[in-house]
Amino acid sequence: MALVTTAEVCDANPQLIVSGELRALQPIFQIYGRRQVFSGPVVTLKVFEDNVLIREFLEEKGNGRVLVVDGGGSLRCAILGGNPVVQAQNNGWAGIVVNGCIRDVDEIMGCDIGVRALASHPMKANKKGIGEKHVPITIGGTRISDGEWLYADTDGILISRTELAV
Repeated sequence: MALVTTAEVCDANPQLIVSGELRALQPIFQIYGRRQVFSGPVVTLKVFEDNVLIREFLEEKGNGRVLVVDGGGSLRCAILGGNPVVQAQNNGWAGIVVNGCIRDVDEIMGCDIGVRALASHPMKANKKGIGEKHVPITIGGTRISDGEWLYADTDGILISRTELAV
């Protein structure tokens, strides 16, 4: 999706927007990581102030996927830090979108991966391993299902039911 912007995708596909097959997340996310433009099939995860399952996912081969984490919008601690992001970059993940906070911002800014999060926070998360994998989640006013496609650039984040021919 390097040459086609999210704005152009929206302009070219009004029928997909009307039908709900193409949705935009609310503009609540900060941009982190060196890769400002990224896309891929979505893997969903729901956690709350706990990062064990996030780390487990990012230790797997990413194969160009995007991990979308519903962290409940918590601003009380970071559920993603520098080490897992470096691992995600090395394991071939295209990006990570976190409805919550991250930390180790300078380290993450040096990684060739796309990262979106609400904010940064210095405190670390719990390590209980509680959460749900591959479940439908709602972030930024938008329902997101495992296997849908995410397209992100500096204008915003789109979710599509299917891969777009862009």
